Amino acid sequence: MIKLDTYEFWFLTGSQDLYGDETLRQVAEDSKKVVEAFNADSQMPCKLVWKPTLLTPDTIRVCLEQANADPKCAGVITWMHTFSPAKMWIAGLNAYRKPLLQLNTQFNRDIPYDTIDMDFMNLNQSAHGDREFGFITARMEVPRKVVVGHWSEVDTRERIALWMRAACAVADGKTLRVARFGDNMREVAVTDGDKVEAMMKLGWSVPYYGIGDLVSYMDKVTQAEIDAQVKSYESRYEIVWGPDKAFALSHIQEQAKIELAMRAFAKDNSVNAFTTNFQDLHAMKQLPGLACQNLMADGFGFAGEGDWKTAAMLRTFKVMSAGLGGGGKGDSFMEDYTYNLDPNAGYNLGAHMLEVCPSIADGKPTIEVHALGIGGKDDPARVVFTGKPGAGICAAVVDFGSRFRCVLNEVEVIKPPKPFPKLPVARALWKPFPNLRTAAEAWILAGGGHHTAFSNIVTTDMVRDWAEMVGIEFISIGKDTTIPAFRNELRWNAAAWRK
Repeated sequence: MIKLDTYEFWFLTGSQDLYGDETLRQVAEDSKKVVEAFNADSQMPCKLVWKPTLLTPDTIRVCLEQANADPKCAGVITWMHTFSPAKMWIAGLNAYRKPLLQLNTQFNRDIPYDTIDMDFMNLNQSAHGDREFGFITARMEVPRKVVVGHWSEVDTRERIALWMRAACAVADGKTLRVARFGDNMREVAVTDGDKVEAMMKLGWSVPYYGIGDLVSYMDKVTQAEIDAQVKSYESRYEIVWGPDKAFALSHIQEQAKIELAMRAFAKDNSVNAFTTNFQDLHAMKQLPGLACQNLMADGFGFAGEGDWKTAAMLRTFKVMSAGLGGGGKGDSFMEDYTYNLDPNAGYNLGAHMLEVCPSIADGKPTIEVHALGIGGKDDPARVVFTGKPGAGICAAVVDFGSRFRCVLNEVEVIKPPKPFPKLPVARALWKPFPNLRTAAEAWILAGGGHHTAFSNIVTTDMVRDWAEMVGIEFISIGKDTTIPAFRNELRWNAAAWRK
């Protein structure tokens, strides 16, 4: 399971030594109270660590270099309580390599009209202290998030908390290992890409493993372990045994063996995301289905057909949303399968051959065994359900050679107008924004892939923050998208991201 409390964020307060000891003591007390209030708020996913007020170029540089070196530190939040001359920050910002949020707040919320004097003015200078800091970060083109609002407000804290989640995903990405069991599907373009550049840019390591590596772990799984795993399935899902219970049980047991082997392999090889490929199964009896679904539900990234970028993106979503799921709220591997092209009811049916995560299920999923019709292997067991209605996003990372691009579409998952009695896979039906025709045209113009990471927890702003932090292009399709404006945005981005 993913635990975000392994990370922390440093709270840095800027000032200068011209104010005198009394004012600087007050600055420190105020910033400590802000940190204490944030840490008492349950929506904050990580602890904030207060640092002494920064007054000189050397202390700023040393502090930011220490933040770089501390593996627990996932980012820093800065606040210029008073005026902090920005040239003091240049050396430190040049050295700093982690996410940065500038909090433009002040200790008091309201102007004390009846009592305000010059002592108050000298102490409470965030309005222009933060603008001085904003100038130097803009001049230096430092990637950063700016949040404006009083530190006690729920909306201010929520924006910071969501940014923290994106920053945690960046930190997780630095140690992310996507195990490819087999390579990507032959002759498919969008699932391929530059794995060296991905490691340089995003931290993602994408090692290849032969199916034999996994099969060797399967050979070590005991019958007792398989039986215990099947019992866990019975507590988690409703099993449809069908007319031949022995047949269904043997196929479910095979998936249990695959899952147990994958978990052991992942533990031994520090893997937290993986891919499979139905073209490369060899000594395996089934394409992993239920096994992949259960692992996704526990926080692993996954994608089919060797699509390592989508597997890594799903893991990114799992980290961002850690602790926020439950009741059909979650993240999943997804694929755009087929359209409903009625002009008045434009829908997209998302599914895959087997592997959609049960964390997004509307109600209790079932385990069923059916023929797959592709790959030439035994009938695989899989979890079957329909996705929970509500707002969601679909996002894909694609490789354009000179850069990575993250494409995102905002969607509304709906309850299907009719059941799917003959569709034995997990699925979700959604209305893409602004409508199917515009969304599909924009997605295709942007080069988005047919595989996506789906979430009904992660927001567009969180993904935008993440893309900004890792330094890749981001483009979104939503309620206000029009094709002429979208085409122009693609042209502008091509110019902005040209090397």
